[in-house]
Amino acid sequence: MAQFMDVSAKSPGDKKRSPPIKVLSSQLREGKVHIGPNGKTETIIKRLGKWNTRPLREVSVVWMQGTVLEVKSDHSTTVTLIDETGTFVVTGASSIPKGKPCLLPGKYVMVMGILQACTPEPVLRAVKMADLSDNPVHRDMWKFEVEDLQQTLESASG
Repeated sequence: MAQFMDVSAKSPGDKKRSPPIKVLSSQLREGKVHIGPNGKTETIIKRLGKWNTRPLREVSVVWMQGTVLEVKSDHSTTVTLIDETGTFVVTGASSIPKGKPCLLPGKYVMVMGILQACTPEPVLRAVKMADLSDNPVHRDMWKFEVEDLQQTLESASG
């Protein structure tokens, strides 16, 4: 299991986190974590698509979608999911509203969470989960949604 380091740590002066950024697990796995010029930990990921090659900076809250592979009922319920680029782990799933119905292998779900680790496997602490299994369009369009959002995000780039 990954060594946990809250890559979203904010300094006391920061009032809020940036809005969730739609990402794929491979982007997080390849992300770079370092201390920024203002002394806070930041994660930088490569954008999807060929039009804008500038990386996304200060990624801390992410929106991901994937299929539930495994559910471990530990103290916070840990869920392993897979998207089209690999696996990722979500912790704290049982403590969020509407999280429990999503905790079945084979369900296609949306997860918003706070980024805890990028490697060797992305780890999120769940903030919100929703079951998207009833509509296959969610799965079919996900990569296009991620790419479209990342190409239009100017305020999150350095």
